[in-house]
Amino acid sequence: MTDTLRPVENAVAQAAGSPAGTTDNPRQLKRSIGVVGGTLLTLSCVTPASTLFVVVPDLFGTLGTATALTIAIGSLLCIAVAFCYSELGTLIPSAGGEYAMVSTMAGRLAGWLVFVLSLLVVMIVPPVIAMGTADYLAPIVHLDPAMTGAGVMLLATLAGLLDLRANAWITGIFLVLEVIAAGVVALLGFTHSHRGVGSLVSLQVAGSGGHTDPVTAMLVISGLAIALFATQGFSTAVYLSEELENPRRNVARTVLATLAISSVVILVPVVAITMGASDVKELTTGNLSAMVTAWSNSAVGTFVSLCVALAIINAGIVMVIQNSRVLFASARDKAWPGPVNDVFAKLGRFGSPWVATLAVGVPGAVLCFVNLDTLYGVTGVAVTGMYLLVAVAALLARRGSHRHTAAWRMPLWPAVPVLLIVVLAYILTQQEVGYLLWTGGIVAVATLYWAFYLRPRRDTRWLVTLPEDAQPATQDIPAPRKA
Repeated sequence: MTDTLRPVENAVAQAAGSPAGTTDNPRQLKRSIGVVGGTLLTLSCVTPASTLFVVVPDLFGTLGTATALTIAIGSLLCIAVAFCYSELGTLIPSAGGEYAMVSTMAGRLAGWLVFVLSLLVVMIVPPVIAMGTADYLAPIVHLDPAMTGAGVMLLATLAGLLDLRANAWITGIFLVLEVIAAGVVALLGFTHSHRGVGSLVSLQVAGSGGHTDPVTAMLVISGLAIALFATQGFSTAVYLSEELENPRRNVARTVLATLAISSVVILVPVVAITMGASDVKELTTGNLSAMVTAWSNSAVGTFVSLCVALAIINAGIVMVIQNSRVLFASARDKAWPGPVNDVFAKLGRFGSPWVATLAVGVPGAVLCFVNLDTLYGVTGVAVTGMYLLVAVAALLARRGSHRHTAAWRMPLWPAVPVLLIVVLAYILTQQEVGYLLWTGGIVAVATLYWAFYLRPRRDTRWLVTLPEDAQPATQDIPAPRKA
């Protein structure tokens, strides 16, 4: 890879003598949360209840009784992704997340492109999710989706300005409510079961004219594109690694614990719904609210809908927190002209990057009034490309000095990242040409910015560094796990 990062200490030393407008010492976030707090925040970003009520119905419509099987396979593949994030997150515990990891392992240009792809995602996904709040508040009050989404984004922005420990408690309370909702759905589905366990592998979906059609293997494979990302929010743990206590132990624990819990919270209700639906046609319609009401009463249906609305608000808070850390880290690493870096790197009284939080949250509220169909398609390409580069970085994580750094090590390396690279490359080939062109155009512009601004100023710009207390060390660190 070209233009690989210099040692961190040299980068910081050179930055100290950089022109006006750059910071003399990289600002650091406060280490204030442990595994429990980090897991609560990360699970809130996964939003298992939102996935269950928003993503899963679409899968039921195309996969029918094969939905649970597809999600189970997707969860297994997500283990490979989690392994990559866990190893890289313990080696590079930075608020920069993917871009810090990829920059260190695969070179500064690759890291810059990952940052641009992540920036696309962080600016588009939160308002899209926020606009769905109105649908689940409908049993109580009818609201305009755009206005409701903007309100959720502003609320999430205000919460993001608070201390991270306070946010862990806020999101933890919301998370309990959405897990209760998922548990209610699972209990109702199992107690009103119409079919046995064999229905989970019957591979049937309702077709036109009231007929039942078989679900082919190709349909299951195409459905994995959605199933893979149903639990992908565990990557939030890497963004929070700079604020996790003892990150070289706790990042991997948080990532893997989050994946395990979210998979159970999503998969168990899906199994229950598959068995509890009266027939394949009802299952294929994917109207979960109607199923819950039929299994119980309208009061229970309303309760579940309100819990989902809270889950969406919860996700908005965590996404603003996560995304502001990415922007803060890019300024600390001098990705922009000096005055811009100084503004985005400011920390508030609670230790949160308040300017970066406002810069993410307020535009998100404005985007709620824009048609985001095309942009949402672009984020699918961006997320896939970002994961692909993370897999490449994981493949390079044991070369040079990193080979001997004490850190959590994934099993079955290098087979795991190689498999991910193949799978994600295939997913990219299945995206619409228009979305590929939009994303490719944005990446091309970002490459030009790199070529004409960042690279000529390599000694004073885009200096990806680690916090001082996260520098490689051998004391008090578990021995590397052998593949």
